[in-house]
Amino acid sequence: MHNVFDMRAAILRWYDDQGRTLPWRVRPEDRAAGVVPEPYAIWLSEVMSQQTTLAHATPYWTAYLSTFPTVIDLADADREVILSMWAGLGYYARARNLHKCAGVVRDEHGGVFPTDEKTLLTLPGIGPYTAATIAAICAEEATNIVDGNVERVISRIFAYDDPLPKGRKGLRELAGTLVRDDRPGDYGQALMDLGATICSPKSPTCLICPWQTWCVAHAAGESVKYPIKTKKKPTPVRYGYAYVLRCGDQILVERRPDKGLLGGMLGVPTSAWGEKPTDHSAAPMKRNWEKIGEVVHVFTHFELRLDVFGAEKDQIDDRMWMFDPSGLPTVFSKVVKSAHKKTGP
Repeated sequence: MHNVFDMRAAILRWYDDQGRTLPWRVRPEDRAAGVVPEPYAIWLSEVMSQQTTLAHATPYWTAYLSTFPTVIDLADADREVILSMWAGLGYYARARNLHKCAGVVRDEHGGVFPTDEKTLLTLPGIGPYTAATIAAICAEEATNIVDGNVERVISRIFAYDDPLPKGRKGLRELAGTLVRDDRPGDYGQALMDLGATICSPKSPTCLICPWQTWCVAHAAGESVKYPIKTKKKPTPVRYGYAYVLRCGDQILVERRPDKGLLGGMLGVPTSAWGEKPTDHSAAPMKRNWEKIGEVVHVFTHFELRLDVFGAEKDQIDDRMWMFDPSGLPTVFSKVVKSAHKKTGP
C-alpha cells in the first residue's frame, strides 16, 4: 500500500541530505538562509535541459544569464544573437520560442516573469512540465511535475503496465495522487533527482532508494521492466547534399527558413532532404563542385546522411560569410569539419 504521507516524508529527507546541487537550484538550506528562486533563471534552465544533459546545458545557461541578466534583456536582444548562442544545444525551436516568450513577458507582464501554472501555460514554448516545475519551485504551487525521470520512478512504484507513449495519461494521473501542498518545489525536484541518480533506466540502485519500501516493481524483482514501452520502429533515413563554398579561410553560410528543422539557424547551403538519394543536378551556384566527404547525423526522429561537396571562390561577395564555424548547429559543424579534413586550411 502506498502511504503518501510516509512516502513524501522519506523522499524529502533524502532530498535534504542527498539532492543534487545545481547552479540554478535553491536548495532547502538556501531557502532557510532567505534565498528566493528566480523564475527567469529557472525557466532558462528548464528550457535548456529539455532533451539535453545538464552537463551540456549548464554552460549555455551560464552564458545566457551573463549576457542577458533579465528577461527584458533577453527580449530586447537581436534574435540572431539568441540563435547564434544556442548553436550546438539542439532542438532549435526552443531558441525561437525563448525569444518570443521573453517578448511576451516584457510586453504583457511588465517584465515580471509569471509564477502561477495557469499563466505560465499561456506563454510561448512553455508546456505542462515546465509550467508545473516553475510554479512549484517559485510559487510553492502544488503542481504535478512529470518528466521522463518521473515517469520511470512512478511506473516502477506502481508497476504500471500500460505501455508508453499511449499510457502517459494514466501514468500522469498516478503521479498526481502523490501531490500535496507540503514543500511542492522540493518534492518535485526530489522526484526528478531520484530518477536521475538512483532510479536509473538500466541499473537502479534500489537498496539505497528512499522509496524502496513502497516500490511494487522492486518487490517483484522487476524494476528494469518498467516503464514498458511500445517497440520503436526503425529509425528512418533521409538523404541530401551539403555545399561548402570557401573563399580563403571563410565559408559561405545562409539563414534557414523559420519553419522546419533548424529553423532560423545559420548553415551551409543544402539540397532538400528526402527519403531517397537524388541526383546532383540541382546544385546551387554554378561551380565545379567536388565531392569531399560524407556526414551522418542523427536527429530525434530520423538519421540524416549528407554527401558533402566543396568548391573555391576567389573573392568574397555580399552574401553571408563565416570564419568561425563553431556558431553553427552540430550537423553543419560536422559538414565544415569534413570539408576541412579533405581540403586542408
